[in-house]
Amino acid sequence: MTKQQVPSAGSGYLDLPERWRDPDTAAVVVVPVPYDATSTYVKGADKGPAAIIAASAHLEWYDIETASEPCARGIYTAEPVTVDGPPEELVPVLERAVGAVLDQGRLPVVLGGEHSISYGPVRAAHARFADLTVLQIDAHADTRAEYCGSRYNHACVMARIHELCPSVQVGIRAIDAAEAPGLDPDRVIFAHDIHADRADAWIQRAVDALSDHVYITLDMDGFDPALVPATGTPEPGGLTWMQVNDLVTRVIRSGKKLVGFDVVELCPTPGQHASDFVAAKAAYRIIAEHLHASG
Repeated sequence: MTKQQVPSAGSGYLDLPERWRDPDTAAVVVVPVPYDATSTYVKGADKGPAAIIAASAHLEWYDIETASEPCARGIYTAEPVTVDGPPEELVPVLERAVGAVLDQGRLPVVLGGEHSISYGPVRAAHARFADLTVLQIDAHADTRAEYCGSRYNHACVMARIHELCPSVQVGIRAIDAAEAPGLDPDRVIFAHDIHADRADAWIQRAVDALSDHVYITLDMDGFDPALVPATGTPEPGGLTWMQVNDLVTRVIRSGKKLVGFDVVELCPTPGQHASDFVAAKAAYRIIAEHLHASG
């Protein structure tokens, strides 16, 4: 992207010095998407990107697991992508924005926002990587054909993605009865099975089901609400920090090529700033592993 395509959003994610947020040289481009039109329980996911960016200013830049400062490779924060209409109007806008990042060989990091925002970035990635698989970390399957009169509702995002490419769904623990027959038992790893697997064989199962090119969508309600209570639809029995971290680390270190990812469904809540910090840290850990693997 040129400076004209993605104007500066201040110091942005991590509050980096100017030399590490140059739009012409940054290895990573953060795309905030403050959008929350279809959430049906607690709203406020549109405040998620700003909360993640604010929390990120307090992260340590040094990543212990890769023994590196990933931010030194450059992380540029673009202006927020905003649309006032229904989610289907956001799809082509985000597809173009993320596609421009991909065409420059950079890693797009999309910060939501409700989960419906993931479809546009996945379309952009799929147009460039025909063998794309989406790794979904989530409490909900999000495979309803339609919800509340919309095929693009946040509860339908994986149904739309499945029209493009396969997925591996991890941490699922809440579905509608109509969704159950359509779930592929070889590509869905339920939360209760994860917790029962003392040997963590589920991680290798997920890795083996992925193609060479991977897009990750991390819904913050994939984490247990004891760790991340500030999300619109919290579900008990979720994943721990280490389970999510170990999954992402092993996927990337297995040789899979991460082409982009998003962090969605943070619903900032007064007194629950730890949730914002977990979201910011999760994004940085994925960035760290990606840059470490890419050399």
